[in-house]
Amino acid sequence: MTAPDAGRGIGNRERAAEITTTFVGLPRDSFRILHVSTGNVCRSPITERLTRHFVTQRLGVLGRSLIVESAGTWGHEGAPMEANAETVLAEFGADASGFTGRELLDEHVIMADLVLTATRDHRAQVISMGHSAGLRTFTLKEFTRLVRAIDPATLPPLEDGVVARARALVRAAAALRGWLLAPTAEADEVYDPYGAPLTFFRSVGDEIHQALDPVVTALTGVAART
Repeated sequence: MTAPDAGRGIGNRERAAEITTTFVGLPRDSFRILHVSTGNVCRSPITERLTRHFVTQRLGVLGRSLIVESAGTWGHEGAPMEANAETVLAEFGADASGFTGRELLDEHVIMADLVLTATRDHRAQVISMGHSAGLRTFTLKEFTRLVRAIDPATLPPLEDGVVARARALVRAAAALRGWLLAPTAEADEVYDPYGAPLTFFRSVGDEIHQALDPVVTALTGVAART
């Protein structure tokens, strides 16, 4: 993998200012989840498409109010998803079609209401971009741990809309950070399967599935069918 070219992606502050000016003051009737990994061809595509799949399973439809995307800190812009990642998604019954890799840009972070990263290093990179991202950026497993500690009764009911519920969930998780620490540094990591055999991709897929399940339940207010 090669680092993004100068003037693109993480370092593009002029573009960030333009995007910020464009979106400040506009009504926010949607909630945008951004999944981040390195190349945006393995972990974050799996997490993006599994999130869409599980939300659709719970609610019957994803809906325009909940937007789920992904990007990579060294994203392979325009690249297809890794074949083993597509296989894992197919085994979960999730749709892998139409995916193309993206390099993480300032505008993605600015527009995201929740950023979930594969590792602590990705989290640090997102937060270093600024845009007040700290309170809405977590590793996936960190967010799962915090969500498990939140009483669902304290969240707005789904009747108030998934957007209101999702925003309340992020605020509650941010308030708990610092109180519920990971037992080990590795506990918040989803390791990169790039170039690994299908068996490792399946292991990562199962890991992501287990982390996403309580998050999707909290977002939708609907538990997975057993």
